[in-house]
Parts: sequence; structure tokens; C-alpha cells
Amino acid sequence: MSHTAIPLSTEISFADLNLAQPLMRAIADAGYTRPTPVQAQAIPLVLAGGDLLAGAQTGTGKTAGFTLPILHLLTAKPLASQRAGRPRCLILVPTRELAAQVEESVQTYGKYLSLKSMVMFGGVNINPQIKALRGQMDILVATPGRLLDHVGQKTLDLSGVEILVLDEADRMLDMGFIRDIRKIIALLPKQRQNLLFSATFSDEIKTLADGLLHNPGYVEVARRNTTAELIEQSVHLVPQKLKSYLLAHLIKHHDWKQVLVFTRTKHGANRLTEKLIADGIPAAAIHGNKSQPARTKALAQFKDGTLPVLVATDIAARGLDIDMLPHVVNFELPNIPEDYVHRIGRTGRAGSSGAAISLVDSEEFSYLKSIERLIKREIPKVTVDSFVPPANLPAEAPRPPRQPHGQKRHSHTTASAPRPAGSGNRNQPSRDGQGRKPGSQQPRNPQQRNGPQPAKPRPAAKPADQHLSEAARHQSMPQPALFSPKPVWRGK
Repeated sequence: MSHTAIPLSTEISFADLNLAQPLMRAIADAGYTRPTPVQAQAIPLVLAGGDLLAGAQTGTGKTAGFTLPILHLLTAKPLASQRAGRPRCLILVPTRELAAQVEESVQTYGKYLSLKSMVMFGGVNINPQIKALRGQMDILVATPGRLLDHVGQKTLDLSGVEILVLDEADRMLDMGFIRDIRKIIALLPKQRQNLLFSATFSDEIKTLADGLLHNPGYVEVARRNTTAELIEQSVHLVPQKLKSYLLAHLIKHHDWKQVLVFTRTKHGANRLTEKLIADGIPAAAIHGNKSQPARTKALAQFKDGTLPVLVATDIAARGLDIDMLPHVVNFELPNIPEDYVHRIGRTGRAGSSGAAISLVDSEEFSYLKSIERLIKREIPKVTVDSFVPPANLPAEAPRPPRQPHGQKRHSHTTASAPRPAGSGNRNQPSRDGQGRKPGSQQPRNPQQRNGPQPAKPRPAAKPADQHLSEAARHQSMPQPALFSPKPVWRGK
């Protein structure tokens, strides 16, 4: 794949970009005079009608980098007649929050234009979306799954798409959307303009770009897997059972007003939120199990400052656009080092400074080393002398061993009491040993008709079991001390 590089200019103004006058009015209303580097490079390329491959992380202004020129192009080439439910521009994004954010940008910059836009995503009633599709629509912002739902119901016509945008393509691939994306692309006209934005360029992204883009222009405003210099990064070495206490202490002691906290699991986000609330700190969790109205409400309260702490998983927080966010906390380090870069990139944006704090247990040392190798720097380890661990900690359930990089941990791996036969796990065969799934129509074992029977003990894990071998190796290795014998906490 060949591409054309565009030199970076820092002296350019929006007036130099030859955008339509209604767009310039909207830009002035928003208080902007100079484009960001990605806008200065991408807007001329998109206006020229060519394909674009852009490397830009969140917080660089990339959304306006494609919405502004798209609005200009669609206005400059109006259609004589337009069928309902037949968009001219399709913008695909990985998450609901990002979809809402992008459509908000379209509304902000297109408020003086007659163009119509719509956003669609899952997790909400599909009927209002079907009703909206019966009217004129120029720009459609959508997540892949819900888009294909509409295609299947024949409520959406993609034959008129002139411009396709894949925003945060790397995250869409990480979330398993590649098959959906290929299905959608197959439904589009062959002649169209394609814009692909990605924070990183993996081999999968390069393969996708090779098949999608034709002699694209190339924009990259941040080197791959780098962290902003304006972000002050630090690590607190602390056992897992003390993390929630230390986090509550940091928030109260420093009087933090707005902090985004990342956990590795949805259940972990819920537990941490409950502990913070019990400690008198208003907090809310957002993740895939939360309803869309609950997620929207929590995010709105966090943005306007009425909710000081937002606890999120990586998926839910992807694409969050929060101006001048001062603090990001990694309550648990991510399995994938690149996700650390995405997480802390929520702060230190648009020239403002920010702090990224990671709470690291001894079992996370391997994750920490992988992150430091990726960002090519060692993250300073700091202590909090003012923090005194509570004397009597409540007992906690034993935690399952950490997974190797790239694997997800599921709640059913947690040790639990034996289940009655037939109680079932949708990922396991039934307990009768005959491979029948719970709820099937086949006759049950006669012994089970008189009530639940004790579950058979699970077979011991094989020596090759990766999870247990990791734990065994971990237990055999000497662990660094996280505390001194003194009662006051001292991280080393």
C-alpha cells in the first residue's frame, strides 16, 4: 500500500482550510481558531476527495478532523432527491459512547447546515431508530452490530454511501468486529471515499487498510505507543486487598474532584464503586452490563463535575472525551500493554497537564515490566507516607491466578462451593456425564428425579494447564516486599 505523507504545519489557521462559511461560523461559536495537527493535515486531504490513513489517538482532535471536511463535501454536492434511510456518509465506531460523541460533533459543526444526521447503537430499543430511518439522513454514525441488525430488517439502505469512516479501527478489531466490518463493506458501493483512523498500526490494521484504501494520504501526529509528555506517571506498590483503601485515601487527602478509575473486569468495577460509596465518596461504574441510560447519566454527571469518581472498564471508556481530565487511576493494570497508553491518554490532553497513577500488586509486576518496555521508560515508584493501612481488614474471597497477557478472566473460574447437579454452567456439559446440556429434551438420569444430587468433584487440572502453571511458577519465586515492618505504609 502506497501513501502520501503530508508535512506538519503548526502555523495554519482554520481560515486557511477553505471550509464553507457555515462551518467557519460553527467553529467560531465553539471557540476554536487554530486546528490541531491532525486537523491541519487531515482536512485538506479529505477535501481533496482521496482516501486517508490516519494514526491519531484520542484527544488529538481527530473527530473534527473528519467531520468538518465531510460536512463541507456533502454540502458542496447536494443531491436532487434522496430516498429515506439511505445515508451518504457512514461512520463506524466501536462503542456506544464514541458513537454519541461523534454524532454530537456532527451536530455541533453542522448546526448552520441543512444536513441531517443520526446515531444508532445497541443496548436501546430499535424501534425509534427504525422510525428515524424513515426520514432524510445524510450522515449515519453507528456501531457495527446494530447496523447489521437494521440491514437484516431491511430498514437501512447502504447503496448511496459516498464516504466511509472507520474510527478507532484498532479497537474495533480488538473487540472482534472484523467480520462485521467486512460484511458492511461488501454492502457499500465500490466507488467511495474511505477514511481509516487508528491509534496503533498492527498487522491486522495494515491488512485491513491494504484491502480498503486506494493510494491513501497518510497522517500520523503521535508516534506509535507513546505517552504524552504532559502526563505525570507514577506507581504505588500495594497489595490488592489494600488498593481500595489507598485509593479512597488519595481522593480524600488530595481532594481530587474528577478522577477516572480503570478496572480489569465489570465485577471489579461494581465492587470498587460500592466500597468508595461506603467510604463517603460519590462514584458510579460504567461497563457493558450497564444500561445505556445509566451509562449516559453517569458520564454526564462526571463531565459536569457533580460525580467526582467514574469507575470504568476499558471497553466502556474507549473514546470518552473529557476536557482537561486531571487524574486517571489504574486500579488494576491491563493485560495488554497498549491499553495502558489508551487509558492514561484520557488525561494530559489539548496542552493541559494530568496525572496517571497505577496501583500495582506483586502479581502485576510482569504487566508493569511489559508496559515499561512498550513506552521505553521506567515509571517512578512513589510512597504515600500519610497512608496507614486499616488494622482489621475484612476477609476476602481467594482470587484466581492472574491470566497471561491477552487472555480474559471469567467469573466462573473463581473458586466456589460445589453446585447441585443440574444447576448448570452454560459453558460446561451437564453433570450427568453424558454431554447433555441443561434444559434439553432428553430424559434425565433417573437418580436426579428425586432432587438435586451432590456434584461430582472436578478433576484435577492437568500439568499443562496454563493458568495453574503460571500460579505455581509465581508461588515458587521470591516476591518483593511491599511494606516495611513499620505500621506506616512504605512502598519499595
